[in-house]
Amino acid sequence: MHTLHVLISVCAFASVLGVDRNNFKTCSESSFCKRNRDLEPKESHFHVVPGTIQVGSDRVTFELSNDVASFIGDVITLADNTARLMINEKAPLHPRYIVKDSLNGEPQTAPLKLVEQTDASVRVSFGSEGRASAVIVLRPFRVDFLMDQEIVTSLNSRGLMNFEHYRKPGLVQHDPPAAPAADEEHKEGEEGENNPPHEEQHENPEPTHEDWSETYKTHTDHRPKGPSSLGLDISFPGVEHVYGIPEHADSLALKLTKGNGAHHSEPYRLYNLDVFEYELNNPMALYGSIPVMLAHSARHSTSVFWNNAAETWIDVSNSLAKSGILSMLSYFHGSDETPQVDTHWFSESGIIDVFVMLGPKPYDLFRQYTLLTGPTPVPPMFSIAYHQCRWNYNDQEDVYGVNKGYEDHDIPVDVIWLDIEHTDGKKYFTWDTAKFPSSKEMLEKLWSYGRRMVTIIDPHIKREDGYHIHSDAASQGLYVKNNNGGDYEGWCWPGSSSWIDFTSPEIRKWWADQLSFDRYGGSTGTLFTWNDMNEPSVFNGPEITMHKDAKHHGDWEHRDVHNVYGMLQPQATGEGQVARSGGRDRPFVLSRAFFAGSQRFGAIWTGDNTADWGHLKASMPMLLSIGLTGLTFAGADVGGFFKNPDSELLIRWYQAGAHQPFFRAHAHLDTKRREPYLHDENVMQRIRNAILARYSKLPYWYTLYWHASKTGAPTMRPLWAEF
Repeated sequence: MHTLHVLISVCAFASVLGVDRNNFKTCSESSFCKRNRDLEPKESHFHVVPGTIQVGSDRVTFELSNDVASFIGDVITLADNTARLMINEKAPLHPRYIVKDSLNGEPQTAPLKLVEQTDASVRVSFGSEGRASAVIVLRPFRVDFLMDQEIVTSLNSRGLMNFEHYRKPGLVQHDPPAAPAADEEHKEGEEGENNPPHEEQHENPEPTHEDWSETYKTHTDHRPKGPSSLGLDISFPGVEHVYGIPEHADSLALKLTKGNGAHHSEPYRLYNLDVFEYELNNPMALYGSIPVMLAHSARHSTSVFWNNAAETWIDVSNSLAKSGILSMLSYFHGSDETPQVDTHWFSESGIIDVFVMLGPKPYDLFRQYTLLTGPTPVPPMFSIAYHQCRWNYNDQEDVYGVNKGYEDHDIPVDVIWLDIEHTDGKKYFTWDTAKFPSSKEMLEKLWSYGRRMVTIIDPHIKREDGYHIHSDAASQGLYVKNNNGGDYEGWCWPGSSSWIDFTSPEIRKWWADQLSFDRYGGSTGTLFTWNDMNEPSVFNGPEITMHKDAKHHGDWEHRDVHNVYGMLQPQATGEGQVARSGGRDRPFVLSRAFFAGSQRFGAIWTGDNTADWGHLKASMPMLLSIGLTGLTFAGADVGGFFKNPDSELLIRWYQAGAHQPFFRAHAHLDTKRREPYLHDENVMQRIRNAILARYSKLPYWYTLYWHASKTGAPTMRPLWAEF
């Protein structure tokens, strides 16, 4: 336990000083990011193999080649002016992960009409009244999407597409002669049956360090399947700004990361991480990832969804369409000065799976994305009211005191929260009976005032003999495995821990069962759940997270599923809450990690913010970005998690928080107590008025959530969505 004490002390000390950037990779420290980012625009070396195009009722299928390996591509037309591009290896040496948990079932396809097919391209129309169309250019490969005869999204128009196919160790992939600019990019490849002349077997083959393993600080990531990254450029002609791809503590309109006028030197990163006291105006990865980007102008709005759960980076730059290939297209109608935002997406593994939503208006995009990933269920009324949280309320009497403070000062509050110290030695689904000797009595007393409680349940499980959750998980094989097949072990709040494998539907069902009243002793129907640390956070892991070569259900590596892992815990938790009530009650779960589709499972918050004016200001664009990408039930810790706000900052934060979708005050254990009734009369009344303003608008908020459940419209949205 001494080791754990030192470890947690270091984490706590780091949190006081702010984020330690040395704990987290830059692009140059991630070999696949560097390989993809070093590519320069050129004529793509990918082309459609002649004679392989098949036009079906709702898709165009074709074979692609880069003169080294073969791939299968599909452009699939979907309902409501939406299309999907999928590219996978034709005969992969190993299966490649396709994300399904993000989607709300299989997307509904829509019929297409063949408009024109030549030796150079195929054009199809689809959508309402045939307003949408797609043009597949064969050599070099490119796909352009048009709305009302105007090109709005272009894929691979800058030739940055990359697909590192699986190969056997020791095989050297030669670059195709027609694409010399790709030397570094296509250094690796799979032993191929389609193009054997481009590969040769060395005697005594030795895979290079970069190809087959990568060390960051003291951690080595073993890659038994070899390099597997992929990338694609996506351009938006006619727009000057793009939005989305949360979570980042940055402006609403994404800043440029490359080229002239770049504000950031690093790409935006999507890789769920536990980041203490995160910095502002930074493209660093944070707790959640939604790979959705919206492009908006007065003429049209469009969006893309990059359906990939692996580590992902996105560069943003701008140009004029006249200087690119687009200006040479007969169907491009822009002027010589048409602006364009260029983006470059690259992920470590998986497949290319891109949904293109063609709008043409913002509310159309909200609806189209909701059709794919599902709506936000209307939450229970108490969950959109005011919540009081702290790490930690010390014991049962402390909880009663907080309840009394609100009662005595006539300040409404619907939920009181308990952090990790309420448990028996940080063993989840338990109570510290010395501090909370009669939890049911406490819950019933709160309920007599119309109040609920939330307790924290994290995904890491303490490895302690006799602890029923650990005993079941270990004996039934419910944990994530290490690369040798044993239970994955790391350090988190309880000390030595293992992590439940939520990627398995059967294991999620087991987890849901733990919420039942007979399994979760001392619980009642008014107790709800907070899933924290589910990025997952591993204190002694690389970048404070799980090793990428850990193994999940289906033998998938953690690198394949990392960003979706944290979403699956609140899914299972919510299902358990519904089941314990016999299907009568709506669930409420708060999660720190999130992904595309998380809106189906509850609320999120923006993590460990700081009590300063900059973080209050940043909460607005952060929540707007999250809402634009489908996850509208979101908030920021009122008052800031770290440090102590002065009275004016605290008042202003309550006034702002009262008008944000999720309204919870929360604070670190080292901060001063700051419940509203503890302040002088003037401060207390101003905070009370802010909370009362929230309650006066609860019917309006509830109506907004009802609309969100039907249309996908965010409850908090930027003005450009309306005008």
